[in-house]
Amino acid sequence: MASDANARALSAFLDYLRVERGSAKLTIAAYTGDLAQFAEFLEKKKRVLADARREDVRDFIQELFSNQLDGRSVGRKLSAIRHLYRYLLLDGKVEKDPTLNIDSPKQWKVLPKSLSRDEVEATLAGAEPRNDSARAQALALRDRAILELLYAGGVRVSEVADARLEDLKLDMGYILVRGKGDKERMVPLGVPAQKALQQYLRDSREALSRKRSSPLLFTGVGGRRLTRQRIWQVVGTASLPSGRHASPHMLRHSCATHMVENGADLRTVQTILGHSDISTTQIYTHVALDRLKSVYAKHHPRAGRRSQVAGDRGPD
Repeated sequence: MASDANARALSAFLDYLRVERGSAKLTIAAYTGDLAQFAEFLEKKKRVLADARREDVRDFIQELFSNQLDGRSVGRKLSAIRHLYRYLLLDGKVEKDPTLNIDSPKQWKVLPKSLSRDEVEATLAGAEPRNDSARAQALALRDRAILELLYAGGVRVSEVADARLEDLKLDMGYILVRGKGDKERMVPLGVPAQKALQQYLRDSREALSRKRSSPLLFTGVGGRRLTRQRIWQVVGTASLPSGRHASPHMLRHSCATHMVENGADLRTVQTILGHSDISTTQIYTHVALDRLKSVYAKHHPRAGRRSQVAGDRGPD
């Protein structure tokens, strides 16, 4: 079994650290946790430590970054994996070191997480009232408008919390957003977002604020300011039906990725998202390409490893 083979390899390496290297207990404990995590990752790919490839190490690092792990922690885990394979190579357990030519984590560009279109639709539809009360109905309308704005405009969570009522120009189909460095930009809104915002303003905002005056577009009960944490909770709860726990950032990334997939030019996406540098926007071309390759591999009859020439051959 894969787990048994990995357990033997790890046990031998840890004994080497303990007996021959005289490593400290804390060092051994850190190596144990890091390498067990890598071994578990490999097992999901039906691999063992002895036959890991360089692409497996790269995929593992990418997953760590995708889970918001900082570069220092990723670097420590990569160091543990390097030491393991040096030992296995010297001991004759492997013929190649899969950590060779792996870039330092500092040089990696982290691909942002994004949702599929079906997952986005499930998340947008997830803002359902918890009960039949007027308050629950009003909160659901507000939350749906927030979700639509996050995805339609690719806005940041802080930009939603800071949005003012006067910034929304529904009749013209856009909202004025103040981003990083207090830079203003106009963000266009699609019809679904406009309808959700219109319904929120008509049927929810006044009921939630209890007629207390507030310059903010979105408020909590009693006209209180919405915190960033509360908006994260709104997205997280709404995303449960999709099967993935989403965040405001994921909706922003999904907006950009889906635009690029549909042929939007990078300058337009850069303007909508408020990126100061086009190189930041270019990362979405990689995300879109990865998804394109995945769809191709799943649906194209010639994408599989085994050729089906004989089966596809027509009459001579």
